[in-house]
Amino acid sequence: MSKPTSQSSSDASDRSKQRPYSDDFRRDVVQLITDEGYSIPAAAKACGVSDQTVRNWYGRYAPAPEAAGDDATVEELRAEVVRLRKQLKRAELERAILEKATAYFAKGSR
Repeated sequence: MSKPTSQSSSDASDRSKQRPYSDDFRRDVVQLITDEGYSIPAAAKACGVSDQTVRNWYGRYAPAPEAAGDDATVEELRAEVVRLRKQLKRAELERAILEKATAYFAKGSR
């Protein structure tokens, strides 16, 4: 794993809010989860970052799950249905939030 990128130490307050890490470092942390079988908390502890940071990186850098093929087992199909339902629920929630935001800003522009 490559080391995090560094910034000048003149602005310590900004660094405490958000520590910059290289994309390679982030991908390496996600690879611990996807390839090595680490849990998110275990990968976070091993790399010295917070669980939430690793969750964010996992959401951004993890490969998309493959669709079940024609020869998939019943268990694989059930797992895919669960994953797709979760994905649909999230998309519907995002759409509802965007609709509310659009209505809010449309009222403000009148």
